[in-house]
Amino acid sequence: MGDTIHQKTTKQKVLIILTLAIPAIIENILQTLVGFVDTLFVSKLGLNEVTAVGVANTIIAVYIAIFLAIGVGASSLIARSVGAGDLEKAKAVAKQSTWISIAVGLLFGIISYFFAEPLLKVMGAEQQVMDHAIIYFRIVAVPSIFISLMTVFGSVLRAAGDTKTPMKVSLWINVIHIALDYILIFGILGFTGLGVAGAAFATVLVRIIGTIALYRYIQKSDISFSLFKNTTEETKQYISPLLKLATPTAIERLIMRLGQVLYFGLIVHIGTETFAAHSIAGSIESFSYMPGYGLAIAATTLVGQSIGANQFKDAYQYGMLTTGIGIVIMSIGGLFLFFLSPWFASWFTNEQTAIDMVVTALRIDAFAQPALAVGLILAGALQGMGDTKSPMYSTAIGMWVIRIVGVYILGIHLEMGIAGVWLSIAIDLFVRAIFLFFKFNSHFKKINN
Repeated sequence: MGDTIHQKTTKQKVLIILTLAIPAIIENILQTLVGFVDTLFVSKLGLNEVTAVGVANTIIAVYIAIFLAIGVGASSLIARSVGAGDLEKAKAVAKQSTWISIAVGLLFGIISYFFAEPLLKVMGAEQQVMDHAIIYFRIVAVPSIFISLMTVFGSVLRAAGDTKTPMKVSLWINVIHIALDYILIFGILGFTGLGVAGAAFATVLVRIIGTIALYRYIQKSDISFSLFKNTTEETKQYISPLLKLATPTAIERLIMRLGQVLYFGLIVHIGTETFAAHSIAGSIESFSYMPGYGLAIAATTLVGQSIGANQFKDAYQYGMLTTGIGIVIMSIGGLFLFFLSPWFASWFTNEQTAIDMVVTALRIDAFAQPALAVGLILAGALQGMGDTKSPMYSTAIGMWVIRIVGVYILGIHLEMGIAGVWLSIAIDLFVRAIFLFFKFNSHFKKINN
């Protein structure tokens, strides 16, 4: 793809961006929807089962954050290699990132087996949910190698410019996931359902299928590689560059996760009803992230490939165009959040006080959607250039300095409640957007000088 994205008109560049972004957006929506269905099925078993799965998935989300960081490092190096026309280097990076993901996946699997109960206790799992949580966590987390491989294989294909294949695989495995969920949780035709264990086995099976499918598609692509045969490029030399790119991203995601623990604790301090309304608003708002995530993937790929090809003007234009598209799409999404928030809130609760709080949160968030677009997409563009530190700094400042302090001052001290919480989020998003916009532009000023 690297040789087909340059010397294009603005209209052609917009089409290239959308061609990459739309499949990634659809993939994200599919994954979010199947998460809802998964939770819905488990909720039929009881509140203890839902809590057990939720606590276990909180730990697994930390694992996934590390695997995504490896994927970001691979994406940045592969995109620039493809842009430079160096497919052998792209193959070598893909191979080395696969071995790193195998090693980390196996390590997390061993930790999950031997330390399941202590980890779940740290996350606050109470005794009545512990048995269910241990069963679910061990079944899903011990084979973490399939989570890591599936994550990295998807990143490899997207970095090479193929976002359609991960979308297709996601579509099929999500359909299979829903079917397996129902069969293994509740049973069918004389088969006795396995409850929480069934939900766990369904998740593992589809990840195995997804991993195999993505690997086979990679073997048919221009960056095919064999794990056990030597490539033309020596792969070990890419361990350091991969880790150099992945480490700030991993730290960024851990900063976010740790910050959320304290941040959620502060919201609980305001009141249980406020926390419930905040959780509902967050669930609704999660869909507004989808265009931003998809466009961020497009930005990583196109900016990375342009930098690799020494087409710096194209790299800047792709970054700015993708950001502009994101602002338009997510501003429209903001209008939906603002005007339809009472309707969205009524899906989750009938209590008017809770509905009013959710509406307040979403209407504040509606005005922050353009900033969210800028932050997500320019973080992706910077990662494509090889700058994974700037997004890490923006997350650290945004979460620990602005969001947490803001919730304490506005939400608790000034007694603004949920309005204070979501104003803090909005301020955080605008500060991140301004910081990342400055960093993106400063990189190109240095290049031009």
